[in-house]
Amino acid sequence: MSAERRTLLTEALARVEGEGAMYVRIAGTDVEEVQLRIYEPPRFFEALLRGRAYTEVSDITARICGICPVAYQLSACAAIEDACGAEVTEPIARLRRLIYTGEWIESHGLHVAMLHAPDFLGYDSAIALSRDHPGIVERGLRVKKAGNAIVDLVGGRAIHPVNVRVGGFHRAPTRRELEPLAEQLKVARDEALEAVRWAGALDFPDHEEDYRLVALTQPDEYAIEAGRLASSDGLDLGPAEYEEHFFEEQVPHSNALHSRLRDGGSYLCGPLARYGLSSGKLSPLAREAAADAGLGPVCLNPFQSIVVRSVEILFALDEAIRLIETYDEPDRPAVEVEPRAASGQGWTEAPRGLLYHRYRLAADGTVEEAKIVPPTSQNQLRIEEDLRAVVAANIALGDDALRLRCEQAIRNHDPCISCSTHFLKLEVDRR
Repeated sequence: MSAERRTLLTEALARVEGEGAMYVRIAGTDVEEVQLRIYEPPRFFEALLRGRAYTEVSDITARICGICPVAYQLSACAAIEDACGAEVTEPIARLRRLIYTGEWIESHGLHVAMLHAPDFLGYDSAIALSRDHPGIVERGLRVKKAGNAIVDLVGGRAIHPVNVRVGGFHRAPTRRELEPLAEQLKVARDEALEAVRWAGALDFPDHEEDYRLVALTQPDEYAIEAGRLASSDGLDLGPAEYEEHFFEEQVPHSNALHSRLRDGGSYLCGPLARYGLSSGKLSPLAREAAADAGLGPVCLNPFQSIVVRSVEILFALDEAIRLIETYDEPDRPAVEVEPRAASGQGWTEAPRGLLYHRYRLAADGTVEEAKIVPPTSQNQLRIEEDLRAVVAANIALGDDALRLRCEQAIRNHDPCISCSTHFLKLEVDRR
């Protein structure tokens, strides 16, 4: 390898949600700089929320993302309810978990079949892939449709649900309404099991990262809509402690903030983190499928994230069926949430990872301050570190092949760039 300088630039990343670019600069065998450039304009959701009523927050934040609106709604509800000292009943909590499984299924289903699969099979798009392998794409779409059906029935519509509210739901579905859905999900579960087997048989680069894993955990179940924050190096936190250990900073090349631990280190949230911290709490069917697909109790190869997402789809379908079969219709669809002057924090596990919300309310429930930390802004630094490692390991490749490998390294994390561009700190220096 000569000592000449090489620059790899992808001005518009494909098969990710939102607008971003990749920049890599190499000098000989040295990787000088890597950047995931998120240039999508900031959308100022925290500023939009100031002055709005606490009852409006879940509907407004749902518009942050069309793929994971439930995550934003339920994280917002958790934080508002924390501020107001409200606690939902167990049937409402179970119904929230059910709608969240739908979001995991549809989001992961889209990523696995449409966005990530082409990388492993040598295609530049799902459209090109479907010409030669229509079954892969069609199966993914059918599984995604099952997830949409859950969100549609429980949430009132499949995209930006309208039935979610602070304290619970405007209306709870009846057992009779849910029973046909369970039959549809059983068919999708069989297809999801096939998808795990397919994903496990893909050809993966021999590559592992020393991730600091961060995810919610629960004592007796795989965390989705609630839990305590755990890490692979021993953190055990409640929502109110989050900002004591994590912070955000702006970097020149991105309209999304970078998150770090207070000790300066990066961390990874999302499917690999959830699986690595809680794989033993998956349903028996999902655990067996993961083992058959070649996964151990922890997976640190980011290229195998497609397998872990497929396992989470299978688990979410299994969990949704269980929740429907044991459904206890709540006496009331929502608990009363009275406003008060206070701050509250809440979080959930969005498909891409931990989603943290904090709100400060006035006595009448008006939002005085809002803070939202999306998964992609938390993972951006770690994605760049992955890029650096992938470039270093594959530096002998030609520019085109190396560029494709780097783009795949980004898509391993299914970044939702639109979600991440929620805030921009602007400093004006007039001279």
